[in-house]
Amino acid sequence: MKKTMTLALALIGLVACKDKEAQANTEDITFLQAGEQDAWESLFDGKSFAGWHAYNGGAELNGWVIQEEAMHFDPNARTEKKSANIVSDQEFTDFELSIDWKIAQAGNSGIMWSVVEDAAYGEPYLTGPEIQVLDDAEHPDSFVGDGKHKAGALYDMIAPAVAAVKPFGEWNTCVIHIDHQENLGWVTLNGTETARFPVQGPEWDAMVAGSKFADWGAFGASVTGRIALQDHGDKVWYKNIKIKRLHE
Repeated sequence: MKKTMTLALALIGLVACKDKEAQANTEDITFLQAGEQDAWESLFDGKSFAGWHAYNGGAELNGWVIQEEAMHFDPNARTEKKSANIVSDQEFTDFELSIDWKIAQAGNSGIMWSVVEDAAYGEPYLTGPEIQVLDDAEHPDSFVGDGKHKAGALYDMIAPAVAAVKPFGEWNTCVIHIDHQENLGWVTLNGTETARFPVQGPEWDAMVAGSKFADWGAFGASVTGRIALQDHGDKVWYKNIKIKRLHE
């Protein structure tokens, strides 16, 4: 009887220790999740273009308006007949960018990174690699380039591994991960990975050499630059834009 009681007390003590350990582990996990959440920085407040400006053009946003808490490009709202790409005020090197987008019927746009803003470059795509924003069902680009022009592609270099885009007029969530220290880039569209690639070195150089950018000396050459949202002449919307800096 005494042995049984001793064994029971030992088991109770063991269970209590396990409970405390599990509780500690849970608290650690919660703390990490909270820390990760705190690492995200909003790049859009849903009501203004604070933190953004026209590429090589200052504060004048030619055709961009706020509509339903989203950045909206409307080509019919242009005040000048020239490209109206917009870029972030801040520059980034290693990061994870999360952004929601929707495109008009048969529309085309793009999200670029490492964009160099300089009068020597008339367009962001001359320096910044692009993740394609597209109506895959109807835009002509969807049917050329061996799939490398479809939504979620690393434009003209890697076709999406799977078709994850929603129809025009519906919101998509895109996450772009760029890490030069790990030499790793990846893209997800609506939670599905569409592309994975090196961001520098011989493999990156080989991808560029096999693309339309082969002779563009400044393309993808900078590890640090601005985020750009493209005016491709079609209606497009962007919202819920946030970024997490890596290795900081």
